[in-house]
Amino acid sequence: MNSIIVGIDVSKETFDAAVLINNKVQTRKFNNNSEGFNKLVTWLKSRGTGHVCMEATGIYWKNLAKYLYDYGYKVSVVNPARIKGFAMSKLRRTKTDKADSVLIADFCKAMKPEAWYPQPLYIQE
Repeated sequence: MNSIIVGIDVSKETFDAAVLINNKVQTRKFNNNSEGFNKLVTWLKSRGTGHVCMEATGIYWKNLAKYLYDYGYKVSVVNPARIKGFAMSKLRRTKTDKADSVLIADFCKAMKPEAWYPQPLYIQE
């Protein structure tokens, strides 16, 4: 099975995912809800296992990150300032959700950020 890198740009209603596999990029848009999470995992399963990175964008990333973590993916949640700095270092100016998901995947591949773990329930409450 292939090892993949996934970058996800999350917003309130949707999220864009970019998969880096064998030096190629594949992208898709999903709804930011349980149906979209299921469709993402189905899409990813046929491509391999790997590392998923997303920005800490408001609260919109939390349910997806937890879902992917529970599904067994290595998940990294990255401060948006780090992604912005990475984009500036690469002289990237395109600012669309799709382009951002590819940028996040590139960041994940290059920087290998640490894994995110959900807080225990007693801390969340």
